[in-house]
Amino acid sequence: MNGNDIKGQLEEFGIANPGDVVYNGTRTRLTEEAIKLGEGYLVKGGALLAFTGQHTGRSPNDKFIVEESQSKDQVWWGTVNRPFEQERFNQLLAKAKEYLSGKDLFVADCFVGADARYRVGVRVINEHAWHNLFAQTMFIPLNEAPDPSSFQVDYTVVHVPDMSAIPEEDGTRSGTFVLVDFGQKIILIGGTSYAGEIKKSLFTTMNYLLPLQGVMPMHCSANIGEAGDTALFFGLSGTGKTTLSADPERSLIGDDEHGWSNDGVFNFEGGCYAKVIRLSEEAEPQIYETTRMFSTILENVDFDKETRELDLDSAKFTENTRAAYPLDFIPNTVPDSTGGHPRTIIMLTADAFGVLPPIAKLTPAQAMYQFISGYTAKVAGTEKGVTEPQPTFSACFGAPFMVHHPSVYAELLGAKIREHNASCWLINTGWTGGAYGTGSRMKIAYTRAMVKAALSGALDNAEFQEDPIFGLNIPTHVEGVPDEVLNPRNTWSNPEEYDEKANILAAKFNENFKTYEEGAAQEIRDAGPKVKEAASA
Repeated sequence: MNGNDIKGQLEEFGIANPGDVVYNGTRTRLTEEAIKLGEGYLVKGGALLAFTGQHTGRSPNDKFIVEESQSKDQVWWGTVNRPFEQERFNQLLAKAKEYLSGKDLFVADCFVGADARYRVGVRVINEHAWHNLFAQTMFIPLNEAPDPSSFQVDYTVVHVPDMSAIPEEDGTRSGTFVLVDFGQKIILIGGTSYAGEIKKSLFTTMNYLLPLQGVMPMHCSANIGEAGDTALFFGLSGTGKTTLSADPERSLIGDDEHGWSNDGVFNFEGGCYAKVIRLSEEAEPQIYETTRMFSTILENVDFDKETRELDLDSAKFTENTRAAYPLDFIPNTVPDSTGGHPRTIIMLTADAFGVLPPIAKLTPAQAMYQFISGYTAKVAGTEKGVTEPQPTFSACFGAPFMVHHPSVYAELLGAKIREHNASCWLINTGWTGGAYGTGSRMKIAYTRAMVKAALSGALDNAEFQEDPIFGLNIPTHVEGVPDEVLNPRNTWSNPEEYDEKANILAAKFNENFKTYEEGAAQEIRDAGPKVKEAASA
């Protein structure tokens, strides 16, 4: 497609008299444009550093789903999926089109989904070059797809970060808006420069579309061993999905969003979006190296303006510093971003209470309970207003992006686990020896050793002891991990205080699960923790 063709299509879409349009620009061209337009800085090593202003994380309270006839009965309406009037959406979309009219624009046509049967063709229209580079990094560019000529625009993203809504006129909560219209197949984002809104809006879209086709969409990373053994890592931001899946001994399928079809696992994305706060070259060498590669996009990372040296340890702007880079920046990635049916499923949590074991084997019923519960701690900076870890429950390890009722996803996952006899584990990357503020974060070397043991089958015939409150089976020995670390009660200086905190968390699990009890099988309801007066060693 040439420049005149894309301009004509933009005009047909309603953007009048577009100026210069960079269509499917190369990474070099878009980096150059971003620097020329003053959108960011070129730092040591060649990464592009951009700052997102007041929004350094997602704005979940400003996200809405358009209430329209095609999807209305499929959406689980509530605090996550809040309705937005169709007329209001159309009015705001018209404003956005008028706002973009006459401007120089950046347009990228990409695929979301590595499996051609389930992928979605997406056109992303940006006012800034660096956001367009982000879209081509996180999705699958046409020049990297096996059959680019098959592309058609299924969904359109209109991205206007410098345009703010007027709540009393537009029906938004604030000047920021993230609106998804499944009927018109349009995503409208404005009032925020945080690039993650683009990525997560498409994840929301896939979470709507795929269950209708019998495919399980998952907020998880995935990798595969030399023996062809695929593994999934579920968990919210900050729990270690990206870090633990980037394993030098295994090939990376993807770090965040996948589908599980009747043929196996496939990545939605073409890139990774990793947290880089306090990133260690020793502990995470592969991800660390990407921060020094040309055309990696860094968000809100502190740096020296004279030397252009990065300070990854600094949280001057936010704890939620990020790096977006293509999958192939990680040396050992799976070329087609697909894998077979998972042999191992790992559910990650960052337990701020410090009472969950660092590793526990889950029965299928417990796996479903943990999946529906989605317990972790919100890590500082991932969302606006979160300045320290807070215990939270996020259904399916990604409630903000789940459009259907959580039971829809739980039933799909449960069926897959049973059909393929997958081994399931809960791994706590959070605190040990006490709660947040008293204890310490679990050493990543220990976590890696536990993950390795789970993936290799070394724990298949291990000795286990049952936790009396959570009912979890804890291995008594894992190579490379001190035995006393495995039982969290043993790591507390005051075991009675541990019992108290464990009971508090158990009660929180039970209270949260009441929302999902109706429709959950009895074995899943029975898999929850049991609050006790006191726990014994």
